[in-house]
Amino acid sequence: MWPTFSRIQILCLVLTVLAILGFVHNFYQVENTTDVKWLVEDDYQQPSSQWTKIPRKLYCGYEQQVLSIREREEEEALFASLQWPKPHADKIPFVRSTDPSLSSFVILNPHKQFKVGDQLEVLVHMRDYEGLPKQYGGDYLQTRIHSAPLKAGAIGRILDYQNGTYRLFFTLLWAGEVMVSVSLVHPSEGIQVLQRLREEKPDRTYFKSLFKSGKISEATACNVCLPGDMPVCNFTDPYTGEPWFCYKPRKLSCATRINHYKGGYQKGLLTSEESRLFQSGVNIKVPIASRGPDTVVVRPSGHAELFLSEMDSLERSQKPDVFPSGYFYQDEWQPRTQWIRHFNKSSEVTECLQDKLIHLFGDSTIRQWFEYLTAFVPDLVELNLGSARKIGPFMAVDTKHNILLKFRCHGPPIRFFTVFSSELHYIANELNRIVGGKNTVIAITIWSHFSTFPVEVYIRRLRNIRRSVIRLLDRSPKTQIVIKTANVQELGPEVSLFNSDWYSVQLDAIMRKMFSGTGVHFVDAWEMSLAHYLPHKLHPDDVIVKNQLDAFLSFVCPPETPYNFLRGIHNQMSNLFL
Repeated sequence: MWPTFSRIQILCLVLTVLAILGFVHNFYQVENTTDVKWLVEDDYQQPSSQWTKIPRKLYCGYEQQVLSIREREEEEALFASLQWPKPHADKIPFVRSTDPSLSSFVILNPHKQFKVGDQLEVLVHMRDYEGLPKQYGGDYLQTRIHSAPLKAGAIGRILDYQNGTYRLFFTLLWAGEVMVSVSLVHPSEGIQVLQRLREEKPDRTYFKSLFKSGKISEATACNVCLPGDMPVCNFTDPYTGEPWFCYKPRKLSCATRINHYKGGYQKGLLTSEESRLFQSGVNIKVPIASRGPDTVVVRPSGHAELFLSEMDSLERSQKPDVFPSGYFYQDEWQPRTQWIRHFNKSSEVTECLQDKLIHLFGDSTIRQWFEYLTAFVPDLVELNLGSARKIGPFMAVDTKHNILLKFRCHGPPIRFFTVFSSELHYIANELNRIVGGKNTVIAITIWSHFSTFPVEVYIRRLRNIRRSVIRLLDRSPKTQIVIKTANVQELGPEVSLFNSDWYSVQLDAIMRKMFSGTGVHFVDAWEMSLAHYLPHKLHPDDVIVKNQLDAFLSFVCPPETPYNFLRGIHNQMSNLFL
């Protein structure tokens, strides 16, 4: 039995908790401003004995990449973290590959009296097309729990036993009937193919540039690496060293390049047997059925347990590795790693962004933020810069409230249709030009357009961006910088070979590791897109974009945490007097 407290005792308890909360919050703020200069490794700071060269593939026409010992160690650690279980043989017959229709999952202890905060565990057993149990792991699964009437959802953690069995772990975060869903995104045999394509066919997406002078024009192929010994135009960025080449036009000089655009995708990448591993409705994002109940009933926690749960949430919110990082409830994202506000009125967004300069850098998934804000906030008026639709750069202003919002796409590789050469800017260079300060807010995302390249290409890009981020925070510590993670998308046979969620989840893991501890914040678009009930899309629907922006704006304008916490305690304590 819990002891009975008087109103005075309860008030004292609440005040004590608020004092502790204030201390923890302030301590966390100090922790967030920890000096991170050790991540910056400029050439002039390193003796030559500390440098080692990484040999590049023969078809790469740029100079060998030079890394410090620390950068090399980091790269090797990232490679190790991305290791994926492989089948026992290089070529497995299709009938021996994973069949989601014959595979199943079972909830452990489905009739247990679960309470909010409990762990739910699920076992998944994989079988092949002959009904035989799989003997190895490496299947790519996506899992979630959800309650449709409550518009609630959260993702689960997956443990691969590498013997055809997987254990799933879910934290039960709301009361009611909760359903478990498990899907096979790709069988392990398909993942093996995707790995091979990434390493052996990085040019399976190809790009072009138009060169023009007077009436003469010519288009040539461009990429990070170009095979063969034909003459090339070297458009490697002089500041970041980011490589980019185009085959030299026959009649024009390299200086006549006027644009960049996606050329297309290579065909015929798979054998007929490999193609069977990528079939819609057969083995791409196919649900796996339950063997037994697929739901559990979750009871609310008691008042005392709710109080302790709130305190536990406070402690967890200081740790970036909380899993899951949040969940949906009534279509609103409830993060477990930050205090959040939900900006349901345009006036609330305006109040938050007043006197702010907001830079959005990246791909079309962060361009959605620009589009949502300019549609939602009436006073935020987009200026006509003559930019191509869906390409940018874009700019919107609110002169009354002194708000300037800007979007610019990242530099190549980028699979947009036509970008003027003069608008091919690298994020790292843009960050180096920003003064920063308490009224400057920056959001960055970069992942989707790197899915076809070896991981080294992506690591190099993030390393340059990270160096510029740290320099910016060093000279202007009050600048707010937010990283938007990757998100899941719809997949078919062709898209899987170029932009599979498996590619994205690996790039996302690299992004999180490389920016951890740098003083930036994360908006977990990955969990939001996977936990929600809407179909997966590369460009999520507005309800998901709105929740992404709620998380982003909550970093810019944090809620008054002691007030929110007191209100929660008040609501719980008031029940004691009913």
